[in-house]
Amino acid sequence: MEFPKIHFQKAHFLISAPDIRHLDKHLPPESGIEIAFAGRSNAGKSSALNRLTRQKALARTSKTPGRTQLINVFEIEEGRRLIDLPGYGFAKVPLAMKLKWQRSLGEYLQQRESLKGLVVLMDIRHPFKDLDQQLIYWAIDADIPVLALLTKADKFKQGLRKTTLLKMREEAKRFDGDVQVELFSSLKGFGVDILENKITGWYGSNEPQSLPLSDAEESELEESGAEE
Repeated sequence: MEFPKIHFQKAHFLISAPDIRHLDKHLPPESGIEIAFAGRSNAGKSSALNRLTRQKALARTSKTPGRTQLINVFEIEEGRRLIDLPGYGFAKVPLAMKLKWQRSLGEYLQQRESLKGLVVLMDIRHPFKDLDQQLIYWAIDADIPVLALLTKADKFKQGLRKTTLLKMREEAKRFDGDVQVELFSSLKGFGVDILENKITGWYGSNEPQSLPLSDAEESELEESGAEE
């Protein structure tokens, strides 16, 4: 099934919110379609968003992981949004802040009605850490499909990339949910087309569908056509 082309390069910053309560105030939870990006603070999430949208600084990248503390919202077109969730798991961030971020992540994934897909980014050298798994289980419990990207795939040679991908796909089966695992590299462009197609499908499959016309409505249309 083909869906309308999404012009990712049109993405622009909309708002930031510290948690779901503030987000709901600005954007009704049932409005539009949101695709969220989440991952450990050094997994390359900002770089992936920038590569997807063909912009150098849509999502800020930092040499100090853990700087992103807010839920950042980018709009591609009306009703279609990308969500940059706070990075998690960075060792130098105070424990209280880590717990706050984890709580915000859980609330967003489990309560935000407009969320229709989750992209989880994991460094190919350190995939499926405890917090990554927790995030995926949260999504599955909320009936949200997941695309797990093994980032920085250019760090491995082709053979090791393939072996790691197959191994992680096997591991993903234990989640017992809609979890797709793919290779990704913001630097080399691996997996960008897969990411684009997946998000396009999520947007398209969640668009409101037109209801079939009733017999009375069809008759009315036929009559108006005959009058013309």
